[in-house]
Amino acid sequence: MRHHTGFQGVHTAIAVACLLAVGGCGDDTTAPPVISSVKEQLLHTLPSYNEMRDALIQIVGEQNGGLGFNMWAAIVDRDGFVLDVLFSGEDRDSEWPGSRAIAAQKANTANAFSLDNFALSSGNLYAPTQPGGSLFGLQESNPVDAQVAYDGNPKFYGTPNDPLTGKRMGGINVFGGGLALYSADGVLLGGIGLSGDTSCTDHIIAWKLRHALNLDNVPAGVADGNKDDNLILDTDGTLTGFEHPKCFDNAGRGDHVQIIADLPTTDPIGPQ
Repeated sequence: MRHHTGFQGVHTAIAVACLLAVGGCGDDTTAPPVISSVKEQLLHTLPSYNEMRDALIQIVGEQNGGLGFNMWAAIVDRDGFVLDVLFSGEDRDSEWPGSRAIAAQKANTANAFSLDNFALSSGNLYAPTQPGGSLFGLQESNPVDAQVAYDGNPKFYGTPNDPLTGKRMGGINVFGGGLALYSADGVLLGGIGLSGDTSCTDHIIAWKLRHALNLDNVPAGVADGNKDDNLILDTDGTLTGFEHPKCFDNAGRGDHVQIIADLPTTDPIGPQ
C-alpha cells in the first residue's frame, strides 16, 4: 500500500522554524540556512505522521521474524536533521525506550554513508567495522549528541512534537534497520531507521516501510549482485565483506533468513 499526500503543514512548520533559527537545529553557523531542494522534495513526499504510523503498525503486524515487538521509527533528511519520530505501540512505553535513539542513529548512518549512485544500509557496515575490518572504528567517528538525544519532555517522544524533530542527533549504528531514502527519480533524500526487535527484523520492517513510502529507488549496493542495500547474512562466520550476523526468531514469527532473502521480490526496490 502506498501512502502519499501533499506537503504536510507539520513538516513545513518544523522545517521552517528550525532552519530559520540561528543554531536552532544544532547548527553553529551564523547565517540562517535555506531549506534545500532535497529537503523540500522529501517533505513533499512524506505522508502525514498519522499515515506513516498507520503504515508502521500494519507492517509490524506482519510476519517479520524476530520477537514480534513494537518498533520505533525515525526519518532524517540529507543533512541529518530529524523530521519524524514515531512508534507502533499504544504508547511510548510499549517499545524499548532505548530504541528511540537507536532508530535515529540508524537513519543517520544509512544517510551518512550512501550516495546518489550507491546505497549502504546500516547492517551492511557490520562486518567491516569489526576488529580487523577495513572500517574498524567507523562506529566511533560520528558520535551522538547526547544533549540532543535526551533533551525535552519524554511525554512527547514519538509524537509529531518529539524533541528530536528539527535537530541533528548524529551517531553511527552498524546493526540492521537503517536504510537510505531515494525518490522515484533517484535522488537521495535522507534515511530511515527502525529499532525495537532483533536487528534483522528491524531491517525487514525498515525495508517494508521504505517500500510503502515509495522511497526505495535504490541505484546500487553491495547486496544481491550489487543491486541493492539488503542485508547479506553471514553463513560461515568469516565476516570478510559486508555481512551481518543471523538473528533469532520466536515460533510463529516467520524465518527472518527467508524473509530477508525474499524482500527484493515481495517488496521490490524502484518507483511504484
